[in-house]
Amino acid sequence: MGRYINAQQYSDGIFSEVFMAVDPDVADGDAKSVVVALKKTTPSAMTAPHDSRRESRILVAMKGDYIIPLLDTFQQAGGHFILVFPFMPFGLDSLLQRNELTDSSRRSVLHDLFSGLAHIHSQGLVHRDVKPSNILLASATGPAYISDFGIAWSPADPASEPADDKTLDVGTTCYRPPELLFGHQAYGTKLDMWAAGCVAAQVVCLNGKTLFDAGDLGSELALIRSVFETLGTPDLEVWPEAKGFSDWGKMNFTRYPGKQWSEILPGVDSSAMDMVSRLVVFESGERLSAEQALETEYFH
Repeated sequence: MGRYINAQQYSDGIFSEVFMAVDPDVADGDAKSVVVALKKTTPSAMTAPHDSRRESRILVAMKGDYIIPLLDTFQQAGGHFILVFPFMPFGLDSLLQRNELTDSSRRSVLHDLFSGLAHIHSQGLVHRDVKPSNILLASATGPAYISDFGIAWSPADPASEPADDKTLDVGTTCYRPPELLFGHQAYGTKLDMWAAGCVAAQVVCLNGKTLFDAGDLGSELALIRSVFETLGTPDLEVWPEAKGFSDWGKMNFTRYPGKQWSEILPGVDSSAMDMVSRLVVFESGERLSAEQALETEYFH
């Protein structure tokens, strides 16, 4: 594929395939070549908000220590567009499933996640798909990098939707925040912070289990019920911004009292519990920013 050799399929998704390959023209220390990841896309076959060309523009503009580096792009016959990244052998999702994180690596991974989010949020960018499988690691202990900007929203990119009319078809099942579920299209960077809070809950305690459950089919109603059962069914006193959401008030929900965080995250130290509880809150304006998360006691 292009100048890259020994390409082998590594994973695939709805709109892309990832190949592990060798770049024979770049040396890495004593090695004569480096291993790269080739993300093969077909832009003409992608449906909004998926856009690999926008992803490449965003990655060029958003270079940062905890953002996956874009090494190269090239065209291939058949209308394929290839993005080239360093090959990262670990994904946070697999490390969580196997319960392979140490106490120090848990803090390190979350530090890198919030540092990466602080960088992109400072430029107004919303990732819109923060989840463990999009956090890649160079080793089992880090550093960690935010990856997959295929549905990211940038105020500076002409291919992004209007700021007050963003698509609701973003995020992945149980990491989707409640404002999406009730039709709020003017969301901002705090959308990512809810998802990051869900990731943090897994990292500090839950491992392969997710904080909320959208059911086998990824149902929005199943997710709403899970959120309400866990945090308690909100009203406008708890969640005043919901009054302006197009789908708020269309259904009556069972009044769940919610659980204590000590029950939600059993055995977790108070600093970790405090951080997660300040990220996973209904009112988006009350969620910690990425910078504020880094200043919590958990990291000090």
